[in-house]
Amino acid sequence: MRLGVLDVGSNTVHLLVVDAHRGARPLPAFSHKEEMRLAAHLEGDRLTEEGEARLTAFVRDALRIAEDKGVEDLVAFATSAVREAGNGAEVLARLHASTGVDIQVLPGPEEARLTFLAVRRWFGWSSGRLLVMDIGGGSLELATGIDEDPDVAISLPLGVGRLTREWFESDPPSAERVRELRRHVRAEIARRVGEISRYGRPDHAVATSKTFRQLARITGAPPSSDGPLARRELKHSGLTEWVDELARMPAAERASLPGVSERRAALLPAGAVVADAAMDLFGLRVLEVCPWALREGVILRRLDMITG
Repeated sequence: MRLGVLDVGSNTVHLLVVDAHRGARPLPAFSHKEEMRLAAHLEGDRLTEEGEARLTAFVRDALRIAEDKGVEDLVAFATSAVREAGNGAEVLARLHASTGVDIQVLPGPEEARLTFLAVRRWFGWSSGRLLVMDIGGGSLELATGIDEDPDVAISLPLGVGRLTREWFESDPPSAERVRELRRHVRAEIARRVGEISRYGRPDHAVATSKTFRQLARITGAPPSSDGPLARRELKHSGLTEWVDELARMPAAERASLPGVSERRAALLPAGAVVADAAMDLFGLRVLEVCPWALREGVILRRLDMITG
C-alpha cells in the first residue's frame, strides 16, 4: 500500500510517502518538507498565529501532494513543539476542522519507543541489547531493550533547536555560554543514566537523526550518496576534537563542512555538546548511525495495526 506520514517536528515539517506492506522494508516514494521551526513561533507557551497559519498551509499542500501521489492512508503526528504549546490542542482542533487531518501528539517517551522499534527492525535480533539515542529539534530520546518494546524510554528537553535558542545569543556563541550549556546538558542526562545503565551494557549502541548523521559525516563517515546501507559510525574520539571547534566557527563556516546544510549549521554546536555528553556519560566509544528513526517507527507501527 502507499502510505503517507506527516511529521510535525520542532524544526521541520515533513511529508514522507512510502510504498509499504508488512514483512518488507518501507520504500520511500516521495518527500516534501519545510524547515518551519515551529518552536521558534512559540511566544511564552503559545504557538503564534503566524506559526499556526504556516502549519495549516503546509498541511493543505501535503494533502494535495498525497492525493497526487496516490496515498491510501495518511498518518500524522506532532512532537515537542506542539506538545509543549499551551494552545497546542486548540491549534490542532482548528486544523482538523479546516483540513480534516487528525494530528496526534506523541508523548516524549512514545517518540523514544517508536524510534527504538525502527532501529530494532533495521538491525534485527542479532544486535542484542540496543541503546538508542535520537537528538531532535526539541528533545533528546533515549531507549534500551532486548525486544521490540524497550525496557525504558526517556525524553529530555535537550533538542538542538531548543538549546540553540535558549543558550546561544550570538554566532558563534561565547565560550562561557558553551561551558554553561555543557554543564546543563550533562546534569540533565546524568540524572537519568541510572535508569538505563541498570539493565547492563548494550550490545549495540545506535544513533539516529540528522544531527548524529551530520556529526558522523564531518568526522569521516561516508556521504549520503553512498546510500543507506553504507556503515556509518560516530566515534567519540573524533567527536571530542570537533565540539569546541564547531562552537568557535560562525554558522557560514560550519555550512561549508561536509554533510552540513546552511539551514542547520546554526544548530550543530548544541548538537555536538549533547552527543558528546551522552556518549561520555554512557561510556560509549562508538555509535552506529541508523538510517531509520521516528518516521519509520510510525510507519511500522501503522502497518502492524492495519495488517496484524
